[in-house]
Amino acid sequence: MSKKRSKARALAVQALYQWQIAGQQVGDIVTQFLEENDRGTFEIPYFKDLLSGVLDSLNEIDAILQPVLSRPVEQVDPVERGILRLGVYEFLHHPEVPYRVVINESVELAKTFGAEQGHRFVNGVLDKLARSLRKDEIRARG
Repeated sequence: MSKKRSKARALAVQALYQWQIAGQQVGDIVTQFLEENDRGTFEIPYFKDLLSGVLDSLNEIDAILQPVLSRPVEQVDPVERGILRLGVYEFLHHPEVPYRVVINESVELAKTFGAEQGHRFVNGVLDKLARSLRKDEIRARG
């Protein structure tokens, strides 16, 4: 687990939050984040991939999330919603990242940015989804 990749995830969550709340253009958000953050502390291509990938796959991601949620996706806290979307995107598009790393990183992001018990919610949702989205990986682990 790379610190630069972890930082890219944290910035992507913050950028997703900003996109959800302020409705800014993605290009403007990327420019702002690149100007405001030390480029040597995070994987810029991964940050850009996460942000644009989540937004490009939003309908697919939300369709995957909805069946395991007890309320509509849009009613989930915006921070936790961004973290869950990011986790689902990594499950789908970054098979090189072990599912346990995706879950752990997401839980840590929820502890840092989310509501008091948000990390438990994030953990539960992503754990359920890992069983279907990464079933071959889970089966291979025994």
